Amino acid sequence: MIYLGLDLGSKTLGVAFSSSGIIAMNLETYRFSEDDYDSAIAYTVNKINELKVDVVVLGLPKHMNNDLGIRGEISVSFKEKLSSKTNAKIILYDERLSTKTARLVLSNQNKKKDKQKKLKDEIAAVVILQAYLDSIN
Repeated sequence: MIYLGLDLGSKTLGVAFSSSGIIAMNLETYRFSEDDYDSAIAYTVNKINELKVDVVVLGLPKHMNNDLGIRGEISVSFKEKLSSKTNAKIILYDERLSTKTARLVLSNQNKKKDKQKKLKDEIAAVVILQAYLDSIN
C-alpha cells in the first residue's frame, strides 16, 4: 500500500508519503492562492496518480473540545471533492496539535526560522500520516 498524508491550510498543502506503511517521510509543500482549494485538489489528484497512491490521509482539524470548526468543514469538503476525482481511499484523521508538534520537531533540529516556516506544513503532514500508520500497525 502507498500512503499520502496531507495537511491542508488556506494557502498551503503539506504533503507526506509512505511506501512502506510503516514510516512517513516529508515530500513537499504545495502553495496555492488563498482558499483556491480546486487548485490543491488538482495537484493532489496528479500526485495520487504519479505515486500510485492507495490511501490518502487528510488531516481533520478539530477544536480541543472535539467540535469541528470552519477549518474542519473545509477539510470535509476537500475530502468529498477529492473522493469524486480518484479511486484512492480518502481518510480524515484527527490532526489536533500536528502543526505545534511539527514546529517543535523543527526547533529541536535547530532549523532557522525561515526554514521552519517552509517545512512546517510538510512536517505536519508527516505527523498526521505517521499517527495514522501507527494506529493501524
